[in-house]
Amino acid sequence: QAGGRSFEEREERWRGIAEKGVRRQERKDTMKVAVVGCAHGELDRIYETLRKVEAKHGIKVDLLICCGDFQAVRNPDDLSCMACPVKYRAMNTFYKYYSGAKTAPILTLYVAGNHEASNYHLELFHGGWVAPNIYYMGHANVVNFGGLRIAGLSGIFNRKHFRRGFYEKLPLNNDTCRSAYHVRETDVFRLLQVAKPLDIFISHDWPQGIYNYGNQQELLRRKRFLRDEVQSGSLGNPANTKIMNVLKPKFWFSAHLHVKFPAVVRHNDGNFTRFLALGKCLPNHDFMQILDIKGEHFDETKAPSFRYDAEWLAIMRSTNFLLSTTTEYVSMPNPNQGQKYDFRPSKEEINKVLELMKKGVDSDADPLAIPSNFVKTAEPWDERQNPRSGKPPSNFKQNQQSVELLAKLKITDIVGNYLQGVESEVDVASNLPEKNPQAGTNPNGSQSCGNPEELDI
Repeated sequence: QAGGRSFEEREERWRGIAEKGVRRQERKDTMKVAVVGCAHGELDRIYETLRKVEAKHGIKVDLLICCGDFQAVRNPDDLSCMACPVKYRAMNTFYKYYSGAKTAPILTLYVAGNHEASNYHLELFHGGWVAPNIYYMGHANVVNFGGLRIAGLSGIFNRKHFRRGFYEKLPLNNDTCRSAYHVRETDVFRLLQVAKPLDIFISHDWPQGIYNYGNQQELLRRKRFLRDEVQSGSLGNPANTKIMNVLKPKFWFSAHLHVKFPAVVRHNDGNFTRFLALGKCLPNHDFMQILDIKGEHFDETKAPSFRYDAEWLAIMRSTNFLLSTTTEYVSMPNPNQGQKYDFRPSKEEINKVLELMKKGVDSDADPLAIPSNFVKTAEPWDERQNPRSGKPPSNFKQNQQSVELLAKLKITDIVGNYLQGVESEVDVASNLPEKNPQAGTNPNGSQSCGNPEELDI
């Protein structure tokens, strides 16, 4: 037993909570977090559903999390960059929130899936506001909200592109509008440097093997076409499994397969990860879940807001040199070659981040508060236009949110420069060659295989 409950009791309780759809528990140190699966651009329906649930149960939700296929489509040009058959392309309703015609009624946080306006997301590689009150986590990120540490990884797994660089450029074609949302090992490696506990992890596709920790029979009854992949053990993202086993977040939320599926993973140290996948925004689909989640430093007297995570910013600084724009395979640091490979931030590195973030900020202000600095970089859809009249944009427009953050951290915008056709100067030498006395052991303490960039997947 752990925490007074057996694993079986915890598993049964989590499944019960997941089945009810709304967990009603009034505690001053908890926040109500709504989670949705695939949004598919249906923001009007999602926010209206949330309003009705709040009214019915007499509650107020603090945060909305979307697990991908958000479809931040601003105009027909964006729509032409979304990977899906043309007959399924639709503007839906995000453009109203981008244009300012509507405002998201609740702070919204999301990771990207495999049906997105890939060109728009390229502007916000490290994350940022896609519209007022709607924050995209970028390729990989950790943010704070009301005392909760929330990490996210965008995209889906594709072995062909996993170890390549971020080589996609405008205009996106039929291939690169897809490879742009394929998970890269560089992002996984960076996330594996997180040492402090996480409350929530968000991904689009499932961790590989998670179906072994829930009601597999019910899953296959509802999604029979998954049977072969489940039986072969190939369903899901092996990198997500690695992340879950190392970081051990309290909650993990996913989407992608359009089915609700709760599970509980018990780790070797006795900690638990409660997993929940949700469906897509359609009538009679289980696409929304509302949970009470405790925030360690939640102050009920203040409206929660997004904050940068100091540890993650330190990881961004120390591993920025790993970002590559090559189409070739990219190797992660290898201790067997005498390279530094453990980038878990030291106190000094975190203090340096705080020092940098405090510059230009009032002494009584929070230096890690994410500024409300949304800026439009393209015209929103004119509804008189044919939504399928767009063409993939050829010119990359730098987003000031990315410019301001990287300037504060004093790091080079490697991906942004590449997209603009500017060569980046990166001091690789100061980061890589360091003889490591722990060679052969990876940052989480387990024995490394002969080639550590394999990540044991």
